Amino acid sequence: MKLSYKTYDLRFRHPFTISKGTKTHQPSLVVSLEHLGHAGFGEAPAITYYNITVEQMVADLERKRPFVEKFAFTDPERYWHYLHHLYPANPFLVCALDIAGWDLYGKMKGRPLQQFWKAANEKQPVTDYTIGIDTIERMVEKMKEKPWPVYKIKLGTDRDIEIIEALRRHTDSVIRIDANAAWSTREALEKIDAFQHLGIEFIEQPLAKDNWEGMKELFEKSPLPLIADEACVFESDVQKCEGHFHGINIKLTKCSGITPALRMIRDARQRGMQVMVGSMNESTIGSAAIAHLMPQIDHVDVDGPLLLAEDIATGLTYDDDGSVHTSGKPGLGVTFTDLFEK
Repeated sequence: MKLSYKTYDLRFRHPFTISKGTKTHQPSLVVSLEHLGHAGFGEAPAITYYNITVEQMVADLERKRPFVEKFAFTDPERYWHYLHHLYPANPFLVCALDIAGWDLYGKMKGRPLQQFWKAANEKQPVTDYTIGIDTIERMVEKMKEKPWPVYKIKLGTDRDIEIIEALRRHTDSVIRIDANAAWSTREALEKIDAFQHLGIEFIEQPLAKDNWEGMKELFEKSPLPLIADEACVFESDVQKCEGHFHGINIKLTKCSGITPALRMIRDARQRGMQVMVGSMNESTIGSAAIAHLMPQIDHVDVDGPLLLAEDIATGLTYDDDGSVHTSGKPGLGVTFTDLFEK
């Protein structure tokens, strides 16, 4: 195989703020794997609070480039296992290469990725649209700017209840809350008690990822479903989340790609847990990988291309009712629109 890659600093439409900080751009690595006349693309955004930068991904990629390229590629699952051992400390990079492997495989077989996996749900979930932390006035403006059936609202401030009350006055849409691990147990209990009367669908990662004792208490007392995010990164975390959360939010970049995500979905299903796959502000390339998993899951957050002011691929379409459609072309079904150079 021939490996190529390119780095990006994709600009957001609006500054994107969560409880961990604010950013105006999303750094990202896009890789290409060429084999037998086909090219597969994959993406991994860099997230500072996971201590993996684009520069680190590039350095790791270059250091072991010959090993990435020399693999006798036949199917993506075998390739993932190879990459997992090649880069045990860099799941973000493994994710980009794994997605590229799946895209390549789909193109080699002439089939969209969805067709390789039996659908678990007859009806695909609609995507939410994320509103980052801001002044209440600006959050209302962002919501009005993008009328949408499901919103994910980022919280983690001393005015969280006030924010949701204000937003609810301006929309009847479904609201999901993502605290990004910002609350204490007592704070979560108080806020969730208020939120249950405001039409909230579920709460994502209310407590710190290692506060299992607090999550156990919250799980037993919360009137709203609780979805793990930061507490559910790798496959082994699914079991830990049982009895502490009602569901999990899988991030392809964190868990190291499509291949382990499929196993996490099956594991969570067997435990009777809800399954969501979430965005880390990927372009259409990484977002398409999420979209192909929609028939497998209950909830999806695949709004990266809607949040970014610039994109680098086409192949996903978004309807006003929140429906997301892949192109139907082989693999990811995306067309890379940027000049790709090594």
